[in-house]
Amino acid sequence: MSFPPWSYFVGSAVFHYLGPSFAVLLFPRVGPLGVAGIRIWSAAAVFVLWRRLWRKSRGRNRRTVLVWGAVLAAMNVSFYMAIARLPLATVAAIEFLPVILLAALGMRTGRNIVALGAAVGGVYVLTEVRIEGEPLGFVFAFANAALFAVYIVVAHKAARSDAGGIDGLAMAMVAATVFVLPVGGVQAVPALADPVALVAGIGVGISSSVIPYVCDQLAMARLGRATYALMVSLLPATATVTGLVVLRQVPAPAEIAGVGLVVAGVAVHRGEVEKRGER
Repeated sequence: MSFPPWSYFVGSAVFHYLGPSFAVLLFPRVGPLGVAGIRIWSAAAVFVLWRRLWRKSRGRNRRTVLVWGAVLAAMNVSFYMAIARLPLATVAAIEFLPVILLAALGMRTGRNIVALGAAVGGVYVLTEVRIEGEPLGFVFAFANAALFAVYIVVAHKAARSDAGGIDGLAMAMVAATVFVLPVGGVQAVPALADPVALVAGIGVGISSSVIPYVCDQLAMARLGRATYALMVSLLPATATVTGLVVLRQVPAPAEIAGVGLVVAGVAVHRGEVEKRGER
């Protein structure tokens, strides 16, 4: 049975934030650091078995894989510490700011400047609404955003070397299991005596780090780069809907406006990509 190309992107978008929303529900039983650890460990186990990494460990750029793994670990920890304090939609919107900034620095076009202005305005509105109640949450949210930018750079470098591809990502995830152990190990211990929490944590790992990556690969193989990139602009809105349905996080009008500005900024930037015909 053949599915339309856009359906793979929908699957990626849904699970990209559905997993973290389930993680928020699990925080009272395990804690955000513990959930972050279980997510990475379970995802790594799936990738190892799926890709049979014990047969493919040679010939890889180990330095790039280690850096990639360290960034994955730090980014996941920051993201989970942020969504433990802030609405999922707010953290997701902030995450896109450095992406647009990198694009504006790389291509100083009018459209990218407008995109950056819209994204900055949207993030300003979001921080203005929430920063008084959860300043630490914004520290982690902006740390996650910065690490996301680093992740893009590292992943792009890996893709152009022998460290790239799904196998390279799988090895980076294995490296991340070591880096996350010191911060997530203590909070993850209670899950060992709680089968429900452990299974739920494994489910978070599969739905957050395995299914979205597989859907991404399937979508990218069937959609032009510009078309796929344009669809990415919907992710902050997807996070808003997921937070509303799963976590009952009802956004205020100002928050809806802030997320809307970020979506517009990402869409304008992606429109520049499509205009230039990058496939």
